[in-house]
Amino acid sequence: MFFSDIVGQEQVKERLLLQVKENRVPHAMLLAGPPGTGKLALAVAFAQYLMCTNKTESDSCGVCPACKKVSKLIHPDLHFVYPGKAGKEKSDTADGAKEAGTDVLAIWRKMLLENPYMGETDWYDAIDLNNKQGMINVATASEVIRKLSLKSYESDVKVMIIWLAERMNVQASNKLLKLIEEPPAKTFFILVSENTNLILKTIISRTQQVYVPPLTASEIAVVLTEKHGIAPNRAGDIARISNGSFYEALRLINQNTGEYFEQYRNLMRLCYAKRYIDLLDWVDDISRLGREEQKEFLSYSLKLTRESLMLNMGLDDITYLIGDEADFGKKFSPFLGPANVNQVTKAFSHAYECIAQNGNPQITFADMVFSLSKHIGPNPKT
Repeated sequence: MFFSDIVGQEQVKERLLLQVKENRVPHAMLLAGPPGTGKLALAVAFAQYLMCTNKTESDSCGVCPACKKVSKLIHPDLHFVYPGKAGKEKSDTADGAKEAGTDVLAIWRKMLLENPYMGETDWYDAIDLNNKQGMINVATASEVIRKLSLKSYESDVKVMIIWLAERMNVQASNKLLKLIEEPPAKTFFILVSENTNLILKTIISRTQQVYVPPLTASEIAVVLTEKHGIAPNRAGDIARISNGSFYEALRLINQNTGEYFEQYRNLMRLCYAKRYIDLLDWVDDISRLGREEQKEFLSYSLKLTRESLMLNMGLDDITYLIGDEADFGKKFSPFLGPANVNQVTKAFSHAYECIAQNGNPQITFADMVFSLSKHIGPNPKT
């Protein structure tokens, strides 16, 4: 992985390169920011640069043995940790692990090489986690300690990348605390996170935080046009509504509307018409989705609600809707304004919190739709 392969993030790249040039690379770094901004890709590119034996001013050489192995994610001194099934006593979330005859590391390498902007839900689907949330457990932490206690195999340095560090449970975090604070010589931790609020403060305090911001629409549009062959006008639309996430932009390439648009539109229509029997059928359908998909739908619903409010207020220039989404938003926006938007947003947000905390989806979504039905309509309750 080269720095040049990563969309945008020039300031972050310059900061990482400068640390190497000035020989002040922190022993533990936390790359934090919204999903889809390239944090994992930056972590791998930085690891390759650290291990490269013939560095250039701005990137790794790509031809030395270390670069070739890192580019295939097979370097013996580059290690990964990623969320896996919760409640397992054995380590199934560190590289090299196998579970039920499945080579998890092989799946990880394949997915990361195909799309370094992959999302959490993509990973859970790939390892058949279904509607459960992944976790980095204490057994994995023990495996990390074991691996890093060994001498380097080929490189002068060892790098441990922990993807979605917020998924470390308390036991795992506490077990790794001392090692992150004082790792062996020339051993570097790179933690990647999309929600630092879920990471123990004692872990955060022992890392140097680097914020990886949302990408600009122009950065995304250029890459979509030059590398993916998307027409400039469509690339501009996709870049605008992807809200700074290249992952979202890639998802939108082959679709005109969001994945959950039909579910949202149907929900709003049923709430407006007060069709309660049909709403219960809707609840049954959404409850069959995996937990991560349910969370994605609720996030999408909050986004579309916000965009409809902007249309209601006449702020068309700062909305992020195209195609069918834009058409529906214009029709729906008169029924979503200052009088009821807080209650609608609260209903979606509360449902998201319940699902994230493993709440019963049938109960959660039933409560949500009946709350929404009170506030969606010609004369919404305030």
